[in-house]
Amino acid sequence: MNISTIDLNLLVVLHAVLEEQSAAKAAKRLHVTPPAISNALARLRSLLGDPLFVRSGRGLSPTPRALALAPVLSRTLAELEQVVLGGPGFDPQRSTRELTIALADGDQIASLPRIAHAFAAKLPRARLRVVSVDTLIASGGLAGSAIDVALAPGGDDELHCMPLYEEEGVFVVRRDHPRVRRRLTPRLFNSERHVDIHLALGRAGVGNRAVTELFARHGLTRDIAVTVPTFAAAAMVVASTDLIAGMPRRVAETLLGAAPIVIVKSTLPAMRFSMQMTWHARTHADPASSYFRQLIADSFATK
Repeated sequence: MNISTIDLNLLVVLHAVLEEQSAAKAAKRLHVTPPAISNALARLRSLLGDPLFVRSGRGLSPTPRALALAPVLSRTLAELEQVVLGGPGFDPQRSTRELTIALADGDQIASLPRIAHAFAAKLPRARLRVVSVDTLIASGGLAGSAIDVALAPGGDDELHCMPLYEEEGVFVVRRDHPRVRRRLTPRLFNSERHVDIHLALGRAGVGNRAVTELFARHGLTRDIAVTVPTFAAAAMVVASTDLIAGMPRRVAETLLGAAPIVIVKSTLPAMRFSMQMTWHARTHADPASSYFRQLIADSFATK
């Protein structure tokens, strides 16, 4: 196949459908009719010898070939736009783009309000979409076409990363706990029962595994009584039982007003880990995604 024989407008259509995962939404974005999108996709299928998309509920799921093309199209079209227009081609005050961030329960509680506030001020016509860690994993991670950026502990060699803040872990109990007053000792830690939090598809995530390894190195073991998928659920369980739960300090401090729990002082080893903003190469050069990432970073820099 000779590239000169391909109508480059077809690639613009493919890029739009990959991002929107809907022919109708892509048509609206490109100001054409849905049949025009369908015709363009049919021509591309014939040229590339691949179905490119299959029906999935009310939307479209890209094939592996389409997913492989996604980051190349995103990067190439963004670079072309910059060269041809002589600028980023993105107006934050006028953009109606939907931008998606994946947040675990803790950041939904403690970080989302400041992100949403900055988004409303800087991107007044755009749409902020927030998804869970489960959705991030189920949709193919950041390499898929659905999510622009995620907040997560640690880094990933295959992704772009930016440190945002350092998280401190604390322990919470109900206010009138009969044995754990204001200080949690190793003896109490090992003798009491605990609530565990599995944030990712019902399994222990990176932060959970790191903390468990830290405990083991110091001879600490948790007798798990209840496992829940969110920090909010852990706080509610703790508030009505004699169980102990560990969680990020920012989350615990936010939940103090919603549940009769207290943060206890501890003689246990400090639990600290770095939280990163991560994104894939497919969105690295996209002006809207770049602006979104800077907005998130600035929201953490301003307290």
